[in-house]
Amino acid sequence: MVVGVPREIKESEYRVGLVPVGAESLVEAGHQVLVQQGAGLGSGVTDDQYEASGAELVATGQEVFARSDLVVKVKEPLPEEWPWIRPGQLLFTYFHFAASAELTRAMMDRRAVCIAYETIQTDEGRLPLLTPMSEVAGRMAVQEGAKYLERPMEGRGILLGGVPGVQPAHVVILGGGVVGTNAAKVAAGLGADVTVMDVDLDRLRYLSDIMPANVTTLMSNRHNLRAKLREADLLIGAVLVPGAKAPRLVTRDMLSLMKPRAVIVDVAVDQGGCVETTEPTTHQHPVRLVEGIVHYGVTNMPGAVAGTSTYALTNVTLPYVCQIADRGYPGAAMACPAIRRGVNIVDGVVVRKGVADAFGLPYQAVEQHLGVTQ
Repeated sequence: MVVGVPREIKESEYRVGLVPVGAESLVEAGHQVLVQQGAGLGSGVTDDQYEASGAELVATGQEVFARSDLVVKVKEPLPEEWPWIRPGQLLFTYFHFAASAELTRAMMDRRAVCIAYETIQTDEGRLPLLTPMSEVAGRMAVQEGAKYLERPMEGRGILLGGVPGVQPAHVVILGGGVVGTNAAKVAAGLGADVTVMDVDLDRLRYLSDIMPANVTTLMSNRHNLRAKLREADLLIGAVLVPGAKAPRLVTRDMLSLMKPRAVIVDVAVDQGGCVETTEPTTHQHPVRLVEGIVHYGVTNMPGAVAGTSTYALTNVTLPYVCQIADRGYPGAAMACPAIRRGVNIVDGVVVRKGVADAFGLPYQAVEQHLGVTQ
């Protein structure tokens, strides 16, 4: 199989979909690897390193798409890349379809096989390809929140950890999963007063056991959320419903409960956001002031720390890339339930229920395409 790795063109996206060790593994298995020139530079990987690993360098992203059976990326294809995608071509990347009807319909029109990193799911319910980027985003959420709490950055002028004689900032985290746990660790380590809210009481019990004394757990409900919004200097949205649109927990009218120039970092923005007033932003223009509240909605947060993120991501994606390259589709999907759960669109049909439900589209189970029993 020909595996292609284009340079990412999303604004301020410095990650790359495959590192040289991945290219070497694929070449050793008998596959051909095409890498666009300069694709790895943002992550500190040179063209020479790819060539030494057996990859062929090509000049343009269009050529990568034209010659590849399987395209391995980090972020979703952007509109200028859509015409390059052909029917039956395998695309393996973060798609987050439930956040974009336009992208969903475009991939349906292109009749590609779209396998999403974020919905690869093991039998135990783990999301192995989402986890490392959630770890990065959770930790970054606190860094970015602390920065935008500074008064020159439009925030309240609050130091996250305070100083002796002055109370620390109040950090409220919606969701106790991977993002929320990592955010809580960092915020607590900086000395903030942290509250983690979740609807899963068992998860809250676990977090209560492992977190330091300055982290409080609280059942997430409308009453408790309103109370905590009044206290929050920094609110971090860390809610995830795998493969579906994030629930809207904070509505526009609830912003009036918050302190002026408090900061919201909505990590759930990739899946539509858990704050009604969040809109996607970029690293170049990361924040918006809405109803007097600073909103940070960057959709590719880990892209800013590509030297860490690329290797953390490819550590987990490479085994699946190799399976897909070795078996193709539907072979890989039939043999591996985790990959089967990652398939979102096939031949113009939505085969991920959360995506179909988000836009009222017809849904057909991927097993019907494959002829396997669930």
